[in-house]
Amino acid sequence: MFNLEIIKNRKANILDQQNYHQSAVIVPLVNDNNVDYLLFEVRSANLIVQPGEICFPGGGIESEDKNPQEAAIRETCEELGIKKENIDLIGPLDILVTPFESIISPFVARIHRYQDIRINTEEVESFFLVPVQFFLENPPQTFYNNIVIKPSPDFPYHLLPNGKTYNWRAGTYPVHFYIYKDKIIWGITARIVNHFIKLISGSPNE
Repeated sequence: MFNLEIIKNRKANILDQQNYHQSAVIVPLVNDNNVDYLLFEVRSANLIVQPGEICFPGGGIESEDKNPQEAAIRETCEELGIKKENIDLIGPLDILVTPFESIISPFVARIHRYQDIRINTEEVESFFLVPVQFFLENPPQTFYNNIVIKPSPDFPYHLLPNGKTYNWRAGTYPVHFYIYKDKIIWGITARIVNHFIKLISGSPNE
């Protein structure tokens, strides 16, 4: 016996998402002298994962987090040393699923009183601001990496039509770069920025 009722009114999730590393980030907007900026972190050089790279505040979704939004806010408070009350959530961006078994949920928020930021030096080396206008006026440099399937040594080719000559599908993965003064914003962070900028500028592709 089976139960089809379970499918009715079901909310779809990302298939096999429990096998992916799930994280959430805040895309922080700050206003200074009536100019809107995006705030970026420089990760501590002491971190094992991506030391010294530029990112948005955020991190892994923990079991105690009610949802990705709560995780993003919690991590931002921990990393920037600010209170939850200083984070004014605006809304979600699209969820990013990478070929590297990670799912990132980004949220746009305004950070009030950013001058009160006291970074957690164990995780964050520094932070800096980039005018939103810079991104509106300067599209990223975009390059594409090839994604190919490399079967494991024990892969059962005999179960496939054409065996070892099976025509696997290939794909591409976009890598964006923004260069602002001496800062290079790239990778997943740049991809989220590009998505955000296309949304707020009314790009038909978004």
